[in-house]
Amino acid sequence: MPGRQPDPGPAASAGAVDADEHLIREAEKIATAVGRTLPGLCEVVLHDLRNPDHAIRVIENNLSGRQVGDSATELGLARISDPEYPSVIQNYANRFPDGRPVKSTSIGIKNAAGDYIAALCLNLDVSVLSPLTLTLANLVATETETETEHRGKPLEALRNRNSRELRQIVESRAVERAVSPRALPREVKRELVRQLREDGFFESRDAAQVIADLLGISRATVYNYAK
Repeated sequence: MPGRQPDPGPAASAGAVDADEHLIREAEKIATAVGRTLPGLCEVVLHDLRNPDHAIRVIENNLSGRQVGDSATELGLARISDPEYPSVIQNYANRFPDGRPVKSTSIGIKNAAGDYIAALCLNLDVSVLSPLTLTLANLVATETETETEHRGKPLEALRNRNSRELRQIVESRAVERAVSPRALPREVKRELVRQLREDGFFESRDAAQVIADLLGISRATVYNYAK
C-alpha cells in the first residue's frame, strides 16, 4: 500500500504565507502605479482579504474617505466566503459616501491554492466626466436635432423635480465655466441655489441634500444660500 503523504509541517505553511505576502506586495506596486497614472479621477484600493477587519493595504486618490487599515467591503467578504465568486466584476454602478456616481471594477487575486487573498478595486469618479460629456453633446448637437428632440413633448411637467433633473442643471452651469460643480465659485453656487429655489426644485423633500452633495456644501449652507 502506498504510504501516507507526510504532513507539510510548519515550514511549508510558513512558506505559503510568505508566498501570499509576496503576491500582495507585488499587487501594491500595481495599485500605486495605476492610481498615480489617474490622479484625482480614479480611486485605487488594494484589499488584503486575509485580514478583513483591516483589509485596506493601499489607497491611492482617496475619493471615498476611507483609510489604510479600514475593513473589507461586502464584495470582499463574499470572495472570502466563496472561492468560486467571480474573479473580475467590471464597470458596475457605485456611489461614494457623498453621493457622487462611480463606475467600479473589482479584481480578485488568488494564491496558488485557489483562495482569494486580495482584491484590487478601481473606482472612477464619473461626476468629473459628466460636465465634459455634456459639453461634447452640446458641441455636436444641431438645430434639427434640437427641434426633433422637443417635437411632440410637453414643455412642462407638473410634478416634483427629481435628482436627475437637478444634476443636469447643476452640471450645465459647471460646463459654462469648464469646471466641476464642486469647483464653482461661492457666489455662483449661491446664485444657482437661489435659481433652483425660484424654479420650484425645493418642493422635493430631498432636494436640499441632493444639491448639497452636487456642490460639495452642507445642507445648512444650501438653505442659507436659498434665502
